[in-house]
Amino acid sequence: MRAVVEADGGSRGNPGPAGYGAVVRDAATGEILAERQEGLGVATNNVAEYSGLIAGLRAAAEAGATEVDVRMDSKLVVEQMSGRWKIKHEALKPLAERARELAAGFARVSYQWIPRAENAHADRLANEAMDTQAGKDPAPERTTPQKWTGAQGTPVRMMLLRHGQTAMSVDRRYSGRGDVPLTEHGGQQAAAAAKRLAAVSELGTDTAIVASPLTRTKQTAQAVADALGARVETHPGLLETDFGEWEGLTFAEAAQRDPELHGRWLRDPLVPAPGGESFDAVHQRVRRTRDELVETHAGKTIVVVSHVTPIKSLLRLGLDAGPSLLFRLHLDLASLSIVEFYPDGNASVRLVNDISHLA
Repeated sequence: MRAVVEADGGSRGNPGPAGYGAVVRDAATGEILAERQEGLGVATNNVAEYSGLIAGLRAAAEAGATEVDVRMDSKLVVEQMSGRWKIKHEALKPLAERARELAAGFARVSYQWIPRAENAHADRLANEAMDTQAGKDPAPERTTPQKWTGAQGTPVRMMLLRHGQTAMSVDRRYSGRGDVPLTEHGGQQAAAAAKRLAAVSELGTDTAIVASPLTRTKQTAQAVADALGARVETHPGLLETDFGEWEGLTFAEAAQRDPELHGRWLRDPLVPAPGGESFDAVHQRVRRTRDELVETHAGKTIVVVSHVTPIKSLLRLGLDAGPSLLFRLHLDLASLSIVEFYPDGNASVRLVNDISHLA
């Protein structure tokens, strides 16, 4: 009998509270033959992933499998167990050896990397194990605000992701149209956000991922696309504010260079930066982009990867708020916010500036 083992593991802190999950399926019918999940105390992601593999192989043997196809979203485990990568970390060597011993009991074992979205069952089991270990109750079912607001129809749900860190954001400089890449840390932030989004049940290979056409947003969006097995499209309407002659300056430097104009720009959304855009112009651009996305992706959940001002503008549209929101709302790098736009014009903001995936 040929079985499919889907396994995953995670750590909230790396190292931190960890757990694994594994599911065994009949390869011919897809029927679930076994599930395994367990908290591991404090461990790393890789230790948890190997533990999930071991549990899955053991469960497959108990189910009577003679051939096993292992499917995991851990590139490291798949490549190491396939013999293409060396195992350098001492803590992983005994786990890999135990997995090989179990694999030797089957006539054939293959290893395949899959996007996280295709490994959602094992990922859910691993998260449940970590929640149980932490004494948390299961996550409540997401409710709809329609009975309270009177909204009609199925909304477009926008998962709003700000790009990861760049050298400009490290120095807190105005970074609009300057095309700067992510730092190494920014890439890690993008990967963490991608892992978070890949665990969202309604996201998958057919999810639209729409990004600003600048490098930092495209890199962040590509991390999400790789995790989901989807593709990235770009939209110029999601570009950051054009800061004109203030591009690359800090707040203090811009205020010192043009004190009167900088003060008016902060008070009046109709005042543009020198050689650049006003916040009102950005808002109107984002409004048109919102309308286009709502029409194009009616009733679907999409991922929008953009910058501070466009994301704030989308949240402002969701809240039907004034321009002061731009200065009273903070959005961290690689933060996630969620807004839903209904076809009848109603909207609902579901989440703002969540960075729990970066912990």
